[in-house]
Amino acid sequence: MRKIIGFFRLIRPINCLMMGLAVLVGELITYFTLLPFEPSLFGFLTAFTLTGTSMIVNDYWDRSVDAINAPERPIPSGLVSVKEALFFAIALSTIGLLSALITNLACFMVAIISLSISIFYNIKGKQMGLIGNFMVSACIAIPLLYGGFIYKGWNVNFNRLGLLLFFDLMIFFANTGREIVKGIVDVEGDRIRSVKTIASLYSPRFASIIGILFFLGAITLSIFPWIYGMVSWVYLPIVTFSDSGFIVSSVILWKDYSKENVVKVKNMILIWMLIGLLAFAIGGLGKGVT
Repeated sequence: MRKIIGFFRLIRPINCLMMGLAVLVGELITYFTLLPFEPSLFGFLTAFTLTGTSMIVNDYWDRSVDAINAPERPIPSGLVSVKEALFFAIALSTIGLLSALITNLACFMVAIISLSISIFYNIKGKQMGLIGNFMVSACIAIPLLYGGFIYKGWNVNFNRLGLLLFFDLMIFFANTGREIVKGIVDVEGDRIRSVKTIASLYSPRFASIIGILFFLGAITLSIFPWIYGMVSWVYLPIVTFSDSGFIVSSVILWKDYSKENVVKVKNMILIWMLIGLLAFAIGGLGKGVT
């Protein structure tokens, strides 16, 4: 049982679930409804397994740093061996890419691009600081776009695809802020490995400020779909709740950017991003049927 728990912790199931849901949200916004069960399942499965693969690869490459920063993680704690982790990553990536290939060629190509970016990030991009943060955010944003390609591939409705890209930009800003803030937690280990995060290059305080600015950027962007009539009225109360969460988290971070508090804030940000996804889904779907 402890081994199974270790594998679950390794893939960060909440992250995987969020990426799978993002694909379904992309479907809703593009087609005004969920697709038949099979393509929806394959889309969810691709996002879930490739996100899990990325999480495992991240822990594999970070195992020496995690031994300092997070010795309780599955690999440094010995709960999951290096060989077991690599085998699990290969199995998940195979399932994800096969699911994408079964869906259509467009989805397969998008999945290949996403997996390539995530692997490059873990091997090299992580040391590139802000550019590495952008790589992570791109991978977080891609599943929403992926959902738009599931049914018709390259023949997707480009007007709806434009709305997806707008939502992707909000996700990109919010997650970039989260990635910058996360660097505060790992600052000691990152300095040992010469990982050029904003926190390690400058200071945790400066990193918290830049992270907050990205959160505020996401909040600002969230207003425009409503102003330009791209979503229905139900979008507004849900996204307002999400934006309020970002504001509260930013205030908390401004007052206290200690490691312990940053861990709480970065987990809170995931919740606000999930609620934001809900706003995209319901607001986009409602606009389609009104």
